Amino acid sequence: MLFLTTLGRLWVHFLQELGGMALLLAQAGLWLPRRPYRWRHFFRQLEFIGVKSFFIVVLTGLFTGMVLALQAYYGFRKFGGESLLGGAVALSMTRELGPVLTSLMVAARAGSAMAAELGAMKVTEQVDALLAMAVQPVHYLALPRLLAAVIMTPLLTVIAVYIGIVGGYFVGVILLDVNPGTFMQKMLEMVNSSDLYNGLFKSVIFGLLLALISCYEGLQAKGGAEGVGLVTTRAVVYSAISILIADYILTALLF
Repeated sequence: MLFLTTLGRLWVHFLQELGGMALLLAQAGLWLPRRPYRWRHFFRQLEFIGVKSFFIVVLTGLFTGMVLALQAYYGFRKFGGESLLGGAVALSMTRELGPVLTSLMVAARAGSAMAAELGAMKVTEQVDALLAMAVQPVHYLALPRLLAAVIMTPLLTVIAVYIGIVGGYFVGVILLDVNPGTFMQKMLEMVNSSDLYNGLFKSVIFGLLLALISCYEGLQAKGGAEGVGLVTTRAVVYSAISILIADYILTALLF
């Protein structure tokens, strides 16, 4: 009975969290066309989520492509398939590793900051002060972050994919002496535009998920500094889990 009770509580908590996020997303959609348009706040979020995540995304993409090329080369060498290295690296980065790892890095860096910032505002009653001044917190706080994440995550994904392919080319061609012409030819043969478009579509969904979860958890904070730390941890963990689950679902539907 104790197990069933615990399982029931977890299920109820999951439904409450899911319902709260759905309501937040619906409210953001309703406020989207309404004025005032706070462009300065929006561009500040673009810079924070996109520009300030550039270095970590480049670093992640570069070493992911390099490790992928190294591991794939040793696997392909067992049956004489080294010529497939370029296609394998490009396809993996475009379809899966680029969108997923970029979104995880953005969730870890920007998503945690969103949750912490909104959580601090919540526990210090700044959110209540906005309501007292007839400013809707979802419109003022959540909407710019949601839009910025949806826009910047695909752009960062493009950078990660490109840098990952460059890293794979460096390892495969420069270090492992794979023929450069074969590397490029197989990459062009195996990867088409639909792979890139589907990968970018994934990153749009991932960006929406990480921003939605981070904003929701931040706005639910209570209990002072300990509560802020708790919602920040939950935001990162829930974002990562949601991205991985969504990746499987989208991969099954798109490819």
